[in-house]
Amino acid sequence: MFLVTGGAGFIGSNVVASLNEAGQTDIVVNDRLGSDGKWRNLQKRQLADLVDPADLMRWLEGRKLDAVVHMGAISETTASDGDLVIETNFRLSLRLLDWCTATRTPFIYASSAATYGDGEAGFSDDNALPALRRLKPMNLYGWSKHLFDLALMDRARRRVALPPQWAGLKFFNVFGPNEYHKGEMMSLVAKRFDDAKAGRPIRLFKSHREGVADGDQRRDFIHVDDVVAVVRWLIETPSVSGLFNVGTGEARSFRDLMLAVFAALERPANLEYVDMPAAIRGSYQYFTQAEVGSLRRAGYNAGFIPLEEAVGRYVRQFLDTADRYR
Repeated sequence: MFLVTGGAGFIGSNVVASLNEAGQTDIVVNDRLGSDGKWRNLQKRQLADLVDPADLMRWLEGRKLDAVVHMGAISETTASDGDLVIETNFRLSLRLLDWCTATRTPFIYASSAATYGDGEAGFSDDNALPALRRLKPMNLYGWSKHLFDLALMDRARRRVALPPQWAGLKFFNVFGPNEYHKGEMMSLVAKRFDDAKAGRPIRLFKSHREGVADGDQRRDFIHVDDVVAVVRWLIETPSVSGLFNVGTGEARSFRDLMLAVFAALERPANLEYVDMPAAIRGSYQYFTQAEVGSLRRAGYNAGFIPLEEAVGRYVRQFLDTADRYR
């Protein structure tokens, strides 16, 4: 039996789908469905149970699980309720880590590239504590994830008991099916697809940094299928533990991203550039790119889907269909 926290969310529901497609049906999802249609992320899935987060630790009593895949979190980078975010993203993660340690259960969890802050310290996948302590997350969400990474790596350094497998995944800019409930936190592909299909111009930010062209701000965009492949590989490779970046290792521009959408639609590109709001100019990230050497050294040797192919797959198989859900 697998427990997937946040299993009705974006990445979590794709993990559940992959497990189902591999013939695994003994899956328990821990999540709240709410009223924003998040249930649709699971409408094609088979589950053994669905547990409310408030009941999780009680539900775990006396259980034996094959693995805990902990994707659940308050992931909005604009979240401002510090107490709620720390309780949800940090303290609950600690409780799950302790439970997995006591029961000898593999523990795979979502960290985030938001732990890197503005990128001044780089995006090195060096998970030694001195390197981690140099990172300065820019928002509450990133800080909450960083706190847990530090706590876990400190336990590893001190050789405190840990689960037989523990793996933290610093996801970069993930996009793909089942992200539609995320509102403003959706990828630009999902947010602007309807405009692109309707022939309306897609607006991207002008650059306010010398040497960077308009729309050439860059991110490490990665399709959710690649993210799920890393999670599945870890499940199937219980000897691997560590803290890993999960990105393609190649930064691409927002312009490239949207040009790929127009190409998938077989329509001429229609881009406009607008001034970046003054309030965010000083803190805006112009570049993110994952270093994935640790993941490669751990034995993960699969490739990553090139951007144009990944966007085309998303558009043709999901966004431009009557049913956008996986």
